[in-house]
Amino acid sequence: MDLNAALSQFLNDGYCCLENVIPAERVDEIRESVARDVWASSWLERPTGYVPGFLRVNQSLAPYLASESVLGLARSFLGPHVRISMLTGTVNGPCIPRGALHADWPYNQSGAAHIPARYPDCVLHIVTFWMLSDFTPEGGGTIIVSGSHRRNDHPRAGGPIDPLQPYPGERQLEGRSGSVAVMDARMWHTVAPNRTDRERVAVLVRYAPWWLNIAPLHPGTIDRQEIVEKQNGTDSQVPPLPRQVFENLPPDAKPLLRYLVAGK
Repeated sequence: MDLNAALSQFLNDGYCCLENVIPAERVDEIRESVARDVWASSWLERPTGYVPGFLRVNQSLAPYLASESVLGLARSFLGPHVRISMLTGTVNGPCIPRGALHADWPYNQSGAAHIPARYPDCVLHIVTFWMLSDFTPEGGGTIIVSGSHRRNDHPRAGGPIDPLQPYPGERQLEGRSGSVAVMDARMWHTVAPNRTDRERVAVLVRYAPWWLNIAPLHPGTIDRQEIVEKQNGTDSQVPPLPRQVFENLPPDAKPLLRYLVAGK
């Protein structure tokens, strides 16, 4: 898919899929490495593997984070000074249940730091799924509601749309391992059941413009304390990237990640 086609689908549907971003000869090795380190450091219990700040413990995707196909699309919406705001390792194991439909930060109204609904029709944050396993309907390809990025709110408890129930017209992300799905953070989506005996492994990388305040995501910052902790709120959390890990990253990845470094 060329850039123009990807842009068109992203604008119309809220997502697109870029193939062969990760070289085919490296996918198996990276998948095994990511799965191993997710389970070693997961913040959740099986069948859900979840590690925020995953680059702290595994750098196997670092050579590809500045891929021109992904960055070109992100820069089309966010400008030239794009940065990575979050990097999360995930494993959805067999028998993982369906989740609740939601939008991602900073649109998710259940988080303390959020853009209040009715939020604007503007691309502010981009979520990318780096597929290290094939995303299939049987294997737990993420459930999405195409076109929902144009809505000014998302399903939530007590609202007119039950987030725990299937939504008419929903579908699942599909793609071959090595591909990257790119999604508007406003789009309604959720975890899909994995009905196979194989794990679905992915790394979620989020891209933000320079002007989006990501400080509420960082432990120890004033914004985190005032906006989240003092309100007894819940929110995504991004542990800092150790300076030594940052110094060993590929040169083209460093400009995207310097905002995540400990003691910056």
